[in-house]
Amino acid sequence: MSERREPSRASITRRLIAALTGTVVVFWLIAVGIGVYVVNKELSETFDGALQETAERLLPLVLDDLANRDNSGDPQSLEELNKGLNREYLTYQVLDANGKVILHSHDAPATAYDVPLKIGFHNTPRYRIYTESSADGTIFLHVADAFKNRREASRESGVALLWPLLALIPASIIAIGIVVGRSLRPIDRLRSQIATKDSGNMMPLESETLPRELQPIARSVNLLLERLRLALEAEREFTANSAHELRTPIAGALAQTQRLIAELPPGQLTERAGRIETSLSNLGRLAEKLLQLSRAQAGIGTGDKPIDLIAVIETVIGDYDRDTGTAGRVQLENDAKEKLIRNVDIDAFAIVMRNLIENALIHGPVDDEVTVRIEAGTVRIINGGTVLSHEELAGLKRRFWRGKTKAAGSGLGLSIVERIVDQIGGRIDLMSPATDRTDGFEARITLPAG
Repeated sequence: MSERREPSRASITRRLIAALTGTVVVFWLIAVGIGVYVVNKELSETFDGALQETAERLLPLVLDDLANRDNSGDPQSLEELNKGLNREYLTYQVLDANGKVILHSHDAPATAYDVPLKIGFHNTPRYRIYTESSADGTIFLHVADAFKNRREASRESGVALLWPLLALIPASIIAIGIVVGRSLRPIDRLRSQIATKDSGNMMPLESETLPRELQPIARSVNLLLERLRLALEAEREFTANSAHELRTPIAGALAQTQRLIAELPPGQLTERAGRIETSLSNLGRLAEKLLQLSRAQAGIGTGDKPIDLIAVIETVIGDYDRDTGTAGRVQLENDAKEKLIRNVDIDAFAIVMRNLIENALIHGPVDDEVTVRIEAGTVRIINGGTVLSHEELAGLKRRFWRGKTKAAGSGLGLSIVERIVDQIGGRIDLMSPATDRTDGFEARITLPAG
């Protein structure tokens, strides 16, 4: 089965930069289009004015030139005079009253333009032509401007307007990115403040320095934090009070049951009393775990002054050595070259070690040794046993989840350990099989840097 892919989530900053840059580019293109339209209109008027002025200035020269020529009757061409000249932007033809070409410029065709002999502007598929005539109406002058010249001028003006867009796009991205980044900085600060909130930090957010648009969000979060704080305090108080109040009657009932077992003759009643003793012992351990959970939820992990964690570990192992049921089963291997000095609460770290060692003793093979190995920045608790699956490892940290085991327990130990280790800035990793082994279980505590 293929894994379900999470939808990509673009950041608000990127979306704003893309949207604003796109908007600027679109408006720039619209402005370029309007500019090209206006430039074309102005160019057309300019070209038409130049065309008319050229015709009006050229006609007297043509009439004067014709008056000084002999009347041989042969059409005159300016090709010889114009040889070697550059390409002409304006061409002209001089015609008589019958439309016969008398003179023409170098690039003008020898045949007359297909326009009427009438003063004014005329168009052909290729030319814009202005026609001028002599006073007696016997000589006509066509001055033509090719449309390709006008299109070239229009194209060059459009390109000139578009060139700045190539520099505008990256400049806009940088400028908009800076502006958007500064504008969204209060949101980042608000997000960072919210990210620090957990069961150990329910202090209200600082909303006075936030922009007006974000203050309602901060107020809503503060109201939610207050409700969560009250709910968590009520839960912790109930858990702690219940566990504390249960310890005394459980201890009394357990003592009475043990006395009853001692007084009863062997038989079914003794067996029943023994089962009652086991149940009361489990209930006592559950009450103790609930008290530890309540303290862990109250955030007892961090200490006010640095302590040597190796000394705490040795003390906890010493308690197990003094117990006849576990004496000699917990082995300490200290590979650290220096002390593990950290700002950690002594009782909190002792709770962590007791829970991990207790789990290793209960769930490992009977009479098998449990190894506590201290290395640079890590503490490893290793025990034997069958290899656990990934699904079982993933569920071990859940509350009241005990996995596939018949051993006594509450399913709270690893949840308590994870909560305290998180509070001190460390990490708890569960591995099966244990490191450098083909079986067993390992709980590794990675401590924060000292």
